[in-house]
Amino acid sequence: MNKKYYNKISRRKFLGQASCAAIGSTTLFSTLLDLKKINAATAASSNILDGSYKALVCIMQGGGNDSFNMLIPTGSNAYSDYATTRSNLAIPLNDILPLNGTNLGLHPSMTGVQSLYNQNKLSFISNIGTLIQPITKQQYYDESVDIPLGLFSHADQAQQWQTSIPHDRTALGWGGKTADLLQSMNNNSNISMNISLAGTNTFQKGADTVEYVIDAYDGAIGIQGYNGPNALHQVITGSVDHFIDQAYTDIYKKTYVDVIKVARDSEAEFSAAIDGVSTFNTQFSDNDVSQSMHMIAKTIAARNTLNVNRQIFFVEFGGWDHHDEVLDSQNEMLAVLSDAMKEFSDAMAEIGTDDCVSTFTMSEFSRTLTSNGNGTDHAWGGNVMAMGGPVNGGNIYGNYPSLELNNSIEVGGGVLIPQLSCDEYFAELAMWFGVNNSDLADIFPNLGNFYSIGSSNPPIGFLNI
Repeated sequence: MNKKYYNKISRRKFLGQASCAAIGSTTLFSTLLDLKKINAATAASSNILDGSYKALVCIMQGGGNDSFNMLIPTGSNAYSDYATTRSNLAIPLNDILPLNGTNLGLHPSMTGVQSLYNQNKLSFISNIGTLIQPITKQQYYDESVDIPLGLFSHADQAQQWQTSIPHDRTALGWGGKTADLLQSMNNNSNISMNISLAGTNTFQKGADTVEYVIDAYDGAIGIQGYNGPNALHQVITGSVDHFIDQAYTDIYKKTYVDVIKVARDSEAEFSAAIDGVSTFNTQFSDNDVSQSMHMIAKTIAARNTLNVNRQIFFVEFGGWDHHDEVLDSQNEMLAVLSDAMKEFSDAMAEIGTDDCVSTFTMSEFSRTLTSNGNGTDHAWGGNVMAMGGPVNGGNIYGNYPSLELNNSIEVGGGVLIPQLSCDEYFAELAMWFGVNNSDLADIFPNLGNFYSIGSSNPPIGFLNI
């Protein structure tokens, strides 16, 4: 499939590229004064000594995925409620892909995800969303309990899924804060723990950590024209090398040059590492999503060359805001997502890292159960997926809700109150990745409203911790 589903990352020009690549390394050593980070580094030392590697791979379905046409009830009464509520948007029962051991099934385009689930390599977390604290339908009507800021706003909810702090529009990303705490586990100061296939993003923004942006097709994004083939490129290369090699006493000039130098060197280092990766037997589809997962797979395969023990990746698959043509759009887009996840899982098994990588999806909200004519509108609670060897696969976590209108958690128009919070989902991922329980509240300040921090049990149980 040649169609592209989100815009390719454009090449950064000169200083813009350089600063993106380098800021993380220039602030690296300032973290030694932060006691939390010293504690995290001490706690992580045993993981470094045993050579363990772990990666988190976040797939953001930007726009709001209609996830109750992704994970669908198949039991007689539950399907009847679904079909009645969804009306012209309901998937025919005979087209739904069955999931082993459940009365639930999948959208018919998701054969790859069906295979992963039935092989115990993937699970679903049901009716999850942004919450400040648990809330009932009556409390929602009475406005007696705080709800997330801009509850049905794309901008607010996309940010909150990436920060897990729904009461603050200035919060840092939970992936960035996790990298702040654990960055001492990596010995490479040129390449950030956080690697983005979607440009600058909220999820990977920390106090000291900045994402290292790469391209799905070309890998590292270097200084435009540097080491290029033509005469102009040779002039650019010579000029860059000349001013980098000079000694500067002015602090501003020196800082500028240091940024450029790290950008140049990190691009060369990353490119050399990726170039050294053997070709996968797994075939990745020709679209931006699959190619992003292919580049992540190559980066993971190069982990020893890059000298890293922890990596966090971010991919954005946009275009899920289906106020219209939801059925046709999902037929195509859910197939792309499903195939990309299956391809990535196969590649991780091929290189022996499937037990080291947790892949998870998120979207700013689900959509209304009711049709607006040919699509659906912004809602709240929805369904997400977690995949990989660490996942306790072949399960549905949380309670799949009734899809009958006027039920105990439906607040009008087919909007469901989430019964699980993003905090629980993300905290479990962070715990598996190496964050201490004592640091969880710093990353997820509302977590204690849903989970007893310090418990011997994980918040949800979908990961083998």
